[in-house]
Amino acid sequence: MRRTTWIALLVWVISLIAALNTGRDLLYNTFYMITIVLVASWVWAWFNVNWIGLGRFTRARRSQVGKLAEEQFEVVNRSRLPKLWLEIRDHSTLPGHHPSRVVSSLGGRKKRNWIIRTPCYRRGRYQLGPLSLRSGDPLGIFELQRLLPQTSSILVYPATVDVHGFQLPEGQVPGGEATRHRTHYMTTNVATVRDYVPGDSFNRIHWRSTARTGRLIVKEFELDPTSDIWLVLDIDPAWHFAQPWTPPDDYGRPAVLWGDRAETFELIPSTIEYAVTAAASLARRYLTERRAVGLITYTDQREILQADRGERQLNKILETLAVLEPTGRLPFDRVLLAEGGYLDRSSTIIAITPSTDRNWVTSVRELGRRGVKSTAIMIAADTFGDAPPYGQTVAELWGSNIPTYLMRNGYPVSAALSQFARPD
Repeated sequence: MRRTTWIALLVWVISLIAALNTGRDLLYNTFYMITIVLVASWVWAWFNVNWIGLGRFTRARRSQVGKLAEEQFEVVNRSRLPKLWLEIRDHSTLPGHHPSRVVSSLGGRKKRNWIIRTPCYRRGRYQLGPLSLRSGDPLGIFELQRLLPQTSSILVYPATVDVHGFQLPEGQVPGGEATRHRTHYMTTNVATVRDYVPGDSFNRIHWRSTARTGRLIVKEFELDPTSDIWLVLDIDPAWHFAQPWTPPDDYGRPAVLWGDRAETFELIPSTIEYAVTAAASLARRYLTERRAVGLITYTDQREILQADRGERQLNKILETLAVLEPTGRLPFDRVLLAEGGYLDRSSTIIAITPSTDRNWVTSVRELGRRGVKSTAIMIAADTFGDAPPYGQTVAELWGSNIPTYLMRNGYPVSAALSQFARPD
């Protein structure tokens, strides 16, 4: 109970004792008045937290680092009597999300709306809700609270940046010919034609065959002679470091917002965030170019997304990366050896790691001898914490003819992935 509630009850008890001991009408009337005030105040407070409708409407259950998560709230007074004041408190776990409000003078049968747009700074899956509703009487004697336990979730994808300067060695498809696999994507390689069926895109129609046969004929395609791209992500906690970070407050240095996107944002100073952002950005680039992209990583268990194309594959990769944390139990060199057996000359791997253990360089070199093309992205862990220097590892990568990119703390990801790291 609040202090004012205890004081009011104490006064009520004292007035009762005084009335019983003296028998005077004045003290009895005082006791009755205090009793009426206390009962009326409690009923008022109870009434204020009931006959209230509270709704939250999330614009999208997915957002992305650097973009906005938008929610609309609506509180409705379902009674004919006004509500003096209502405190609506949100208990969401999304960092920087502050939709709590105090609504005053809500008339009978009236409603109040507000919209909250929260910049997303950290990827992950977060809970929205529950909500608690608090109100009291005009004298401030009683305050009652009502919990609305309904919750929902929002998934924040990792950030993606433009990486057009990134150069990738091509895998080798035997003979330089198209792989003999049919695909629903449009490529330059037409395999055959067939009759039109409902759902086929009109830009697939082969007009010459249509004119000759008198019925709609569409083209079928084969995959282009390009290599599959495999993003291999190292999440061994022994090599990941992070600096202390708190989200910018509302009055400190908030991001500049335009529409549903933050114009500028800074990545969390953590090796895992830089690694995940690099993987997400490369996946978006090559899937946009209609390349087949897969993802390999080891958490407590083997996590693999088979190489595929299209928007759906991008969403699957982003969903996996959104909740990825450095909880791996297998060293990166063993991950590469375990998965390398499934790769062939038509595959290209992009190894993303902060590890300076040169055993994984040996593993990549072994894959190269089998015809698997490789590119390395080194996260300079010593710019994030007390980690070994990366210089010798980069030198050995170049000595093994493995193109290497270097990402440092505070350096833009787009720029880091647009120029090769040269050995010191």
